[in-house]
Amino acid sequence: MPRVTVTVRDRSGNAATTSVDYALAAPVLGGYYLSGGADPTADMAGGNFRSLTQYRSFADAYIFPGYNRPWLITLGQSGIKINMVLELKHYGSSSTGAQTFTVDGVTYTVPAPAMTIQQRPGTTWPKAYGYGQVLAGQCDGLFARALSQYRTMGFGVNIQLASELDTDHEFGTTEAGVAYTWAQSDARAVQAVTYIVNWFKARSLPGGTTFSVGVGGWDRASYQRTHPESLMAKLDFLHWNVYATSPTDTALARFRRTKDWAVADLGPIALSRPVLIGEWGVRVAEIPNQAGWIATVPPAIATLNAEVRPRIARTNYFNSGWGTLTPKATGLAALRAAYAVPPYV
Repeated sequence: MPRVTVTVRDRSGNAATTSVDYALAAPVLGGYYLSGGADPTADMAGGNFRSLTQYRSFADAYIFPGYNRPWLITLGQSGIKINMVLELKHYGSSSTGAQTFTVDGVTYTVPAPAMTIQQRPGTTWPKAYGYGQVLAGQCDGLFARALSQYRTMGFGVNIQLASELDTDHEFGTTEAGVAYTWAQSDARAVQAVTYIVNWFKARSLPGGTTFSVGVGGWDRASYQRTHPESLMAKLDFLHWNVYATSPTDTALARFRRTKDWAVADLGPIALSRPVLIGEWGVRVAEIPNQAGWIATVPPAIATLNAEVRPRIARTNYFNSGWGTLTPKATGLAALRAAYAVPPYV
């Protein structure tokens, strides 16, 4: 570790020496997501935005860069770090039936998605490709299609598998008529994510490719279950999402909650990984001074990063849903101001 040594001497020749060790830390990357996966270029202009979150379903035939999203290549090639969330959840395709397609001269047939997730009572349960289907190799064609498109991008991205496993599993899952509890679903997801990461890493990937698994990080037991050391050895980031949804929520408390669980519950491999906050936001209904809350984020991140690992490396604001900037111009000005001070510079 680098060290600075300073010696001072008075007129009488008396001297005192002291030393201090220091470490150089890269700035945290301030990032963004615009509702509907829309082009964020105009919103990011003039600000120190250096990271971006996007969402795709493996069911979609246009994953990289996405249908009518050439701007993603422009942003990525300009140095913006892309966090690409790839989900087994089925969306972006007009049919939930089987798919047959050809990738690089090989024809694949992928069966219909066999799992339901987000089984909140009184709601329509989304369909997803099942963890059993993944482990049986039935989804390999989906991965091959994604990889073929990814190789044309010209830069590496972080591949975040799933948006929020805890949200997907909170009320259990069902695959091929068999119901699984939250805990069982977590265990099956770990197996499936391991399979997917191994599948990609066994093939040629663009330089700079990294991997993470997406969780909201709002349930301690689930967070522990989904981060065994065996999986973390294959991943490059820890991940959780952060939302302020109560008038009493402070930035330091909200960003700290899941970090404290990680420090207490996870192993040394997990704690060696930097943290990617794929989503953070402020719900204006409870916190009308949204801009004021955003201004408290830089010192909160600085405080957390001065403590024990893991270190937060990216924070991508979620301008949608709970995090919708209201009014937008005021919120964007607050984000630009936040990302213009340490630890973002």
